[in-house]
Amino acid sequence: MRIISGKYGGRRIQPPANMPHTRPTTDIAKEGLFNILQNNIDFEEIVSLDLFGGTGCISYELASRGALDLTIVEKDPKMYEFIKKTSAMLGIENFNLIKQDVFGYINTCHNQYNFIFAGPPYALTTIDDLPRLIFQKQLLKKGGWFVLEHTPRNDYKKFDFYKTERNYGTTIFSIFIQD
Repeated sequence: MRIISGKYGGRRIQPPANMPHTRPTTDIAKEGLFNILQNNIDFEEIVSLDLFGGTGCISYELASRGALDLTIVEKDPKMYEFIKKTSAMLGIENFNLIKQDVFGYINTCHNQYNFIFAGPPYALTTIDDLPRLIFQKQLLKKGGWFVLEHTPRNDYKKFDFYKTERNYGTTIFSIFIQD
């Protein structure tokens, strides 16, 4: 796993072996996503939320590009500790790591974000609830982006606020934008 661009660009991060519930976003898919984002988002102005933080790779990329404020939600103790250790090693300071179930966090959250990323386990049976809850709970600021990583078996084209998707084989990013 590597950080593609920015302050930490080129740095390699070695995630722990034996991550039964974590599937890191591939470098190719992540690079494709960030090519889209850099043409549409001013990273230095965003407050971000990374749901199902996993290895933290999306937030490290955001931090590397100058994100103003980062929040990561990860409930797995092993991955939580990995993210904590890696963010300290990189020297990321504008960072809030929360050890909690994502749905519990969403239901109690009163913050708003410019950018939300969710990379849930592909087998998550409640994945379709994520876009509904994000908008129902008004977690995005006006013009904010929500990116949901999923497999081709999920289709969000008819969901409210859906704008487009990008396909990277078994990884699809559905993009929703708050009007």
